[in-house]
Amino acid sequence: MRFADDLRRAHRDLTVSGLIALMPAEIDREVTSDQKAMLDALHLRKIDLADRVLVVNPGGYIGESTRSEIAYAHATDTPVSFTDPL
Repeated sequence: MRFADDLRRAHRDLTVSGLIALMPAEIDREVTSDQKAMLDALHLRKIDLADRVLVVNPGGYIGESTRSEIAYAHATDTPVSFTDPL
């Protein structure tokens, strides 16, 4: 996972601020295409549960999967914010 340390830090900071924070699963092995599809769908369900989405994007970087998750959040009227300017 790209920016894993930054994601963990944001998760910790939100949690100690008293917020419920969800983050993508950290998988430390190769996954099949079926597993990847399942994990992507699971992450969208996490967005469904969210009051807002915080995109951890050091240096303004946003990958393809994150772009689709941002589009999903917008489509479901879930507010999106970013750690770094785009």
